[in-house]
Amino acid sequence: MNGFASALLEHAFLRHALVAGLLVSVACGAMGTYVVVRRMTYIAGGIAHCVLGGIGAAVYLERAHGWTFVDPIHGALVAALLAALAIGTISVKAKERMDTAIGAVWAIGMATGVLFLARTPGYAQDLMSYLFGNILLVSTRDILVIAVMDALVLGVVVAFRNQLLAISFDEDYARARGVNVGFYHMILLVLVALTVVLLVTVVGVVLVIALLTIPAAIAGRFSGRLSQMMGLAVAASAVLTTGGLALSYNLNTPTGATIVLFAGAAYLVAVLASRLVRRRRLAS
Repeated sequence: MNGFASALLEHAFLRHALVAGLLVSVACGAMGTYVVVRRMTYIAGGIAHCVLGGIGAAVYLERAHGWTFVDPIHGALVAALLAALAIGTISVKAKERMDTAIGAVWAIGMATGVLFLARTPGYAQDLMSYLFGNILLVSTRDILVIAVMDALVLGVVVAFRNQLLAISFDEDYARARGVNVGFYHMILLVLVALTVVLLVTVVGVVLVIALLTIPAAIAGRFSGRLSQMMGLAVAASAVLTTGGLALSYNLNTPTGATIVLFAGAAYLVAVLASRLVRRRRLAS
Protein backbone atom coordinates (compact mmCIF):
# COMPACT_ATOMS: atom_id res chain seq x y z
CA MET A 1 0.00 0.00 0.00
CA ASN A 2 2.95 2.35 0.64
CA GLY A 3 3.98 1.97 -2.98
CA PHE A 4 0.49 2.91 -4.13
CA ALA A 5 0.39 5.94 -1.82
CA SER A 6 3.68 7.25 -3.14
CA ALA A 7 2.63 6.52 -6.72
CA LEU A 8 -0.46 8.70 -6.21
CA LEU A 9 1.82 11.68 -5.65
CA GLU A 10 3.78 10.94 -8.81
CA HIS A 11 1.15 9.91 -11.36
CA ALA A 12 -1.85 12.02 -12.33
CA PHE A 13 -3.63 9.04 -13.94
CA LEU A 14 -3.74 7.25 -10.58
CA ARG A 15 -5.18 10.33 -8.87
CA HIS A 16 -7.81 10.57 -11.61
CA ALA A 17 -8.65 6.89 -11.14
CA LEU A 18 -8.96 7.31 -7.36
CA VAL A 19 -11.23 10.36 -7.67
CA ALA A 20 -13.37 8.63 -10.29
CA GLY A 21 -13.72 5.55 -8.09
CA LEU A 22 -14.79 7.63 -5.10
CA LEU A 23 -17.29 9.63 -7.16
CA VAL A 24 -18.77 6.52 -8.74
CA SER A 25 -19.12 4.98 -5.28
CA VAL A 26 -21.71 7.59 -4.32
CA ALA A 27 -24.19 6.69 -7.07
CA CYS A 28 -23.20 3.02 -6.86
CA GLY A 29 -24.02 2.79 -3.15
CA ALA A 30 -27.23 4.76 -3.41
CA MET A 31 -28.71 2.98 -6.41
CA GLY A 32 -27.23 -0.40 -5.52
CA THR A 33 -29.30 -0.26 -2.35
CA TYR A 34 -32.53 0.04 -4.36
CA VAL A 35 -31.40 -2.69 -6.76
CA VAL A 36 -30.75 -5.10 -3.87
CA VAL A 37 -33.86 -4.20 -1.86
CA ARG A 38 -36.19 -4.41 -4.87
CA ARG A 39 -34.38 -7.45 -6.29
CA MET A 40 -33.77 -5.68 -9.58
CA THR A 41 -30.44 -7.33 -10.36
CA TYR A 42 -31.69 -8.99 -13.54
CA ILE A 43 -33.22 -5.72 -14.76
CA ALA A 44 -29.98 -3.86 -14.03
CA GLY A 45 -28.10 -6.62 -15.88
CA GLY A 46 -30.28 -6.12 -18.94
CA ILE A 47 -29.62 -2.37 -18.91
CA ALA A 48 -25.89 -2.90 -18.36
CA HIS A 49 -25.45 -5.21 -21.33
CA CYS A 50 -27.49 -2.98 -23.62
CA VAL A 51 -24.84 -0.33 -23.02
CA LEU A 52 -22.51 -2.21 -25.36
CA GLY A 53 -24.89 -1.44 -28.23
CA GLY A 54 -24.59 2.29 -27.60
CA ILE A 55 -20.83 2.10 -27.17
CA GLY A 56 -20.49 0.16 -30.42
CA ALA A 57 -22.63 2.66 -32.32
CA ALA A 58 -20.67 5.63 -30.95
CA VAL A 59 -17.29 4.09 -31.78
CA TYR A 60 -18.50 3.19 -35.27
CA LEU A 61 -19.77 6.70 -35.98
CA GLU A 62 -16.57 8.24 -34.65
CA ARG A 63 -14.08 6.05 -36.51
CA ALA A 64 -15.92 5.05 -39.66
CA HIS A 65 -17.71 8.35 -40.34
CA GLY A 66 -15.57 10.92 -38.55
CA TRP A 67 -18.17 11.99 -35.97
CA THR A 68 -15.53 13.24 -33.54
CA PHE A 69 -18.16 14.91 -31.35
CA VAL A 70 -19.61 11.48 -30.47
CA ASP A 71 -18.04 9.84 -27.45
CA PRO A 72 -18.54 6.22 -26.28
CA ILE A 73 -20.02 7.47 -23.01
CA HIS A 74 -22.67 9.34 -25.01
CA GLY A 75 -23.65 6.13 -26.78
CA ALA A 76 -23.63 4.25 -23.48
CA LEU A 77 -25.91 6.85 -21.91
CA VAL A 78 -28.42 6.81 -24.78
CA ALA A 79 -28.50 3.00 -24.90
CA ALA A 80 -28.91 2.69 -21.11
CA LEU A 81 -31.78 5.18 -21.02
CA LEU A 82 -33.54 3.52 -23.96
CA ALA A 83 -33.16 0.12 -22.31
CA ALA A 84 -34.51 1.46 -19.01
CA LEU A 85 -37.52 3.04 -20.72
CA ALA A 86 -38.20 -0.12 -22.75
CA ILE A 87 -37.99 -2.40 -19.70
CA GLY A 88 -40.05 0.03 -17.62
CA THR A 89 -42.77 0.26 -20.25
CA ILE A 90 -42.90 -3.52 -20.62
CA SER A 91 -43.07 -4.07 -16.85
CA VAL A 92 -45.81 -1.46 -16.30
CA LYS A 93 -48.03 -1.78 -19.36
CA ALA A 94 -47.29 -4.90 -21.37
CA LYS A 95 -48.40 -8.42 -20.54
CA GLU A 96 -45.15 -10.01 -21.71
CA ARG A 97 -43.24 -12.01 -19.10
CA MET A 98 -40.60 -9.75 -17.53
CA ASP A 99 -37.78 -12.27 -17.71
CA THR A 100 -38.47 -12.88 -21.40
CA ALA A 101 -38.58 -9.16 -22.19
CA ILE A 102 -35.41 -8.38 -20.24
CA GLY A 103 -33.60 -11.31 -21.84
CA ALA A 104 -34.57 -10.05 -25.29
CA VAL A 105 -33.43 -6.48 -24.54
CA TRP A 106 -30.20 -7.84 -23.06
CA ALA A 107 -29.41 -9.98 -26.12
CA ILE A 108 -30.40 -7.31 -28.67
CA GLY A 109 -28.18 -4.70 -27.00
CA MET A 110 -25.16 -7.01 -26.89
CA ALA A 111 -25.66 -8.19 -30.48
CA THR A 112 -26.02 -4.60 -31.73
CA GLY A 113 -22.77 -3.63 -30.03
CA VAL A 114 -20.88 -6.60 -31.45
CA LEU A 115 -22.11 -5.85 -34.99
CA PHE A 116 -21.15 -2.17 -34.82
CA LEU A 117 -17.73 -2.96 -33.35
CA ALA A 118 -17.16 -5.62 -36.02
CA ARG A 119 -17.69 -2.95 -38.70
CA THR A 120 -15.34 -0.49 -36.97
CA PRO A 121 -11.70 -0.40 -38.11
CA GLY A 122 -9.24 -1.27 -35.33
CA TYR A 123 -11.85 -1.82 -32.62
CA ALA A 124 -10.39 -5.01 -31.15
CA GLN A 125 -7.88 -3.38 -28.83
CA ASP A 126 -10.51 -1.11 -27.27
CA LEU A 127 -13.15 -3.81 -26.88
CA MET A 128 -11.53 -5.22 -23.74
CA SER A 129 -11.63 -1.81 -22.03
CA TYR A 130 -15.34 -1.47 -22.82
CA LEU A 131 -16.14 -4.97 -21.61
CA PHE A 132 -13.95 -4.99 -18.50
CA GLY A 133 -13.32 -1.29 -17.91
CA ASN A 134 -10.12 0.69 -17.53
CA ILE A 135 -10.37 3.25 -14.76
CA LEU A 136 -6.71 4.15 -15.30
CA LEU A 137 -7.68 5.89 -18.57
CA VAL A 138 -10.18 8.25 -16.90
CA SER A 139 -9.50 11.87 -17.85
CA THR A 140 -10.33 15.16 -16.15
CA ARG A 141 -13.26 15.54 -18.54
CA ASP A 142 -14.55 12.09 -17.59
CA ILE A 143 -14.36 13.03 -13.91
CA LEU A 144 -16.45 16.14 -14.55
CA VAL A 145 -19.06 14.06 -16.42
CA ILE A 146 -19.12 11.53 -13.56
CA ALA A 147 -19.54 14.33 -11.01
CA VAL A 148 -22.46 15.86 -12.92
CA MET A 149 -24.23 12.50 -13.29
CA ASP A 150 -23.52 11.75 -9.63
CA ALA A 151 -25.17 15.01 -8.62
CA LEU A 152 -28.16 14.27 -10.86
CA VAL A 153 -28.67 10.80 -9.36
CA LEU A 154 -28.37 12.06 -5.78
CA GLY A 155 -30.61 15.06 -6.46
CA VAL A 156 -33.44 12.87 -7.76
CA VAL A 157 -33.00 10.34 -4.92
CA VAL A 158 -33.25 13.11 -2.32
CA ALA A 159 -36.16 14.85 -4.07
CA PHE A 160 -38.25 11.65 -4.29
CA ARG A 161 -36.90 9.73 -1.30
CA ASN A 162 -40.34 9.15 0.28
CA GLN A 163 -41.93 7.87 -2.91
CA LEU A 164 -38.96 5.65 -3.77
CA LEU A 165 -38.96 4.28 -0.22
CA ALA A 166 -42.68 3.50 -0.48
CA ILE A 167 -42.46 1.57 -3.75
CA SER A 168 -39.33 -0.27 -2.57
CA PHE A 169 -41.05 -2.06 0.30
CA ASP A 170 -44.78 -2.22 -0.47
CA GLU A 171 -46.06 -1.26 -3.91
CA ASP A 172 -49.68 -2.13 -3.08
CA TYR A 173 -49.70 0.09 0.01
CA ALA A 174 -48.01 2.89 -1.94
CA ARG A 175 -50.60 2.59 -4.70
CA ALA A 176 -53.41 2.71 -2.12
CA ARG A 177 -51.92 5.92 -0.72
CA GLY A 178 -52.07 7.54 -4.16
CA VAL A 179 -48.43 7.10 -5.19
CA ASN A 180 -47.98 6.74 -8.95
CA VAL A 181 -46.04 3.47 -8.71
CA GLY A 182 -45.45 3.13 -12.46
CA PHE A 183 -43.99 6.63 -12.75
CA TYR A 184 -41.58 6.25 -9.82
CA HIS A 185 -40.61 2.77 -10.96
CA MET A 186 -39.61 4.33 -14.27
CA ILE A 187 -37.61 7.03 -12.46
CA LEU A 188 -35.82 4.31 -10.51
CA LEU A 189 -34.92 2.47 -13.71
CA VAL A 190 -33.59 5.67 -15.29
CA LEU A 191 -31.41 6.30 -12.21
CA VAL A 192 -30.13 2.73 -12.40
CA ALA A 193 -29.30 3.33 -16.08
CA LEU A 194 -27.27 6.44 -15.21
CA THR A 195 -25.41 4.55 -12.50
CA VAL A 196 -24.67 1.69 -14.87
CA VAL A 197 -23.06 4.13 -17.31
CA LEU A 198 -20.88 5.50 -14.50
CA LEU A 199 -19.79 2.01 -13.49
CA VAL A 200 -18.91 1.05 -17.07
CA THR A 201 -16.01 3.53 -16.87
CA VAL A 202 -14.68 1.67 -13.81
CA VAL A 203 -15.30 -2.04 -14.33
CA GLY A 204 -16.81 -2.32 -17.82
CA VAL A 205 -20.03 -3.85 -19.12
CA VAL A 206 -19.42 -7.42 -17.94
CA LEU A 207 -18.63 -6.62 -14.29
CA VAL A 208 -21.12 -3.79 -13.66
CA ILE A 209 -23.63 -5.92 -11.75
CA ALA A 210 -21.00 -7.12 -9.28
CA LEU A 211 -20.02 -3.61 -8.20
CA LEU A 212 -23.62 -2.41 -8.27
CA THR A 213 -24.86 -5.13 -5.91
CA ILE A 214 -21.97 -6.29 -3.70
CA PRO A 215 -21.45 -3.07 -1.68
CA ALA A 216 -25.20 -2.83 -1.03
CA ALA A 217 -25.35 -6.52 -0.12
CA ILE A 218 -22.52 -6.00 2.38
CA ALA A 219 -24.30 -2.96 3.84
CA GLY A 220 -27.55 -4.91 4.12
CA ARG A 221 -25.83 -7.34 6.47
CA PHE A 222 -25.21 -4.63 9.06
CA SER A 223 -28.13 -2.21 8.73
CA GLY A 224 -31.85 -2.27 9.34
CA ARG A 225 -32.99 0.95 7.67
CA LEU A 226 -32.79 1.98 4.03
CA SER A 227 -31.00 5.28 4.72
CA GLN A 228 -28.44 3.54 6.92
CA MET A 229 -27.95 0.80 4.35
CA MET A 230 -27.43 3.41 1.64
CA GLY A 231 -24.77 5.25 3.65
CA LEU A 232 -22.92 2.03 4.45
CA ALA A 233 -23.15 0.95 0.80
CA VAL A 234 -21.54 4.21 -0.35
CA ALA A 235 -18.75 3.77 2.21
CA ALA A 236 -18.27 0.10 1.27
CA SER A 237 -18.13 0.94 -2.43
CA ALA A 238 -15.51 3.64 -1.79
CA VAL A 239 -13.36 1.23 0.25
CA LEU A 240 -13.69 -1.55 -2.32
CA THR A 241 -12.85 0.60 -5.35
CA THR A 242 -9.90 2.23 -3.57
CA GLY A 243 -8.61 -1.08 -2.20
CA GLY A 244 -9.04 -2.82 -5.55
CA LEU A 245 -7.23 0.01 -7.32
CA ALA A 246 -4.32 -0.21 -4.86
CA LEU A 247 -4.13 -4.00 -5.19
CA SER A 248 -4.20 -3.88 -8.99
CA TYR A 249 -1.37 -1.34 -9.00
CA ASN A 250 0.80 -3.35 -6.60
CA LEU A 251 0.06 -6.72 -8.25
CA ASN A 252 0.04 -5.37 -11.84
CA THR A 253 -3.36 -6.94 -12.58
CA PRO A 254 -6.41 -5.65 -14.53
CA THR A 255 -8.04 -3.00 -12.37
CA GLY A 256 -11.73 -3.73 -13.00
CA ALA A 257 -11.38 -7.47 -12.37
CA THR A 258 -9.25 -6.84 -9.27
CA ILE A 259 -11.85 -4.47 -7.81
CA VAL A 260 -14.61 -7.01 -8.33
CA LEU A 261 -12.60 -9.91 -6.88
CA PHE A 262 -11.69 -7.76 -3.88
CA ALA A 263 -15.38 -6.89 -3.49
CA GLY A 264 -16.33 -10.57 -3.70
CA ALA A 265 -13.82 -11.49 -1.01
CA ALA A 266 -15.12 -8.67 1.19
CA TYR A 267 -18.68 -9.94 0.75
CA LEU A 268 -17.69 -13.43 1.90
CA VAL A 269 -16.00 -11.92 4.96
CA ALA A 270 -19.11 -9.83 5.66
CA VAL A 271 -21.36 -12.89 5.44
CA LEU A 272 -19.18 -14.84 7.86
CA ALA A 273 -18.85 -11.86 10.22
CA SER A 274 -22.60 -11.19 10.29
CA ARG A 275 -23.34 -14.84 11.03
CA LEU A 276 -20.78 -14.87 13.83
CA VAL A 277 -22.30 -11.73 15.36
CA ARG A 278 -25.79 -13.25 15.11
CA ARG A 279 -24.68 -16.48 16.81
CA ARG A 280 -23.07 -14.55 19.65
CA ARG A 281 -26.24 -12.54 20.17
CA LEU A 282 -28.34 -15.69 20.26
CA ALA A 283 -25.90 -17.35 22.65
CA SER A 284 -25.99 -14.40 25.03
